[in-house]
Amino acid sequence: MSSSQAPDSSAGNGPAGKATNIVWHHSTVTRAARAHQRGHRSAILWFTGLSGAGKSTLANAVNSALFEQGLACYVLDGDNVRHGLCADLGFADADREENIRRIGEVAKLFLDAGVVVLTAFVSPFQADRQRARALVDNGDFVEIHCAADLEVCEQRDTKGLYAKARAGTIKDFTGISSPYEEPEAPELRVDTGGQSLEDSVAQVISYLEQQGVVPAPGEG
Repeated sequence: MSSSQAPDSSAGNGPAGKATNIVWHHSTVTRAARAHQRGHRSAILWFTGLSGAGKSTLANAVNSALFEQGLACYVLDGDNVRHGLCADLGFADADREENIRRIGEVAKLFLDAGVVVLTAFVSPFQADRQRARALVDNGDFVEIHCAADLEVCEQRDTKGLYAKARAGTIKDFTGISSPYEEPEAPELRVDTGGQSLEDSVAQVISYLEQQGVVPAPGEG
């Protein structure tokens, strides 16, 4: 923005402290140009499921497979972002909603940057996931339901969270004291509670090849 276009600083904020007088700045390097340079589309792979369903494990395994193919990719993990970007949020419904809102916006920036971004979040509410989907164009958002029964997740309990939730020391825990709304029509449903990690990765990669997100074998 040139100095002649700069807004009056005295009118910089609107109701509730929200910024006004702002205009989206379009980059001279477009998403299409990045895709052409890298040889693949960008996309948001949204892994959702109960704690212990295998979201982070699957997302990281898929990320490794894409990286080995030379794709630009990155994992946004639920625990990791709460160390920084979302460190001020708890786990009440309003905080969960804001957590997913922020991740949706960050994922959208990764999409524009030409990156395949993989998000691993419980994201328990259908409305929140739908808002994240609505931020981008049709075909850019791939909802992947990591499906594992609560019993299986509790048996795994890799972080000891279910035991704490059952004991009442963790409040608002999804599947115990807070609901999980399963995706109604995800692009992919992966049986992370029953099939092997290798088969789960292959299922995701196969879908991405079919949709033209990543080159199929022999292409590129």
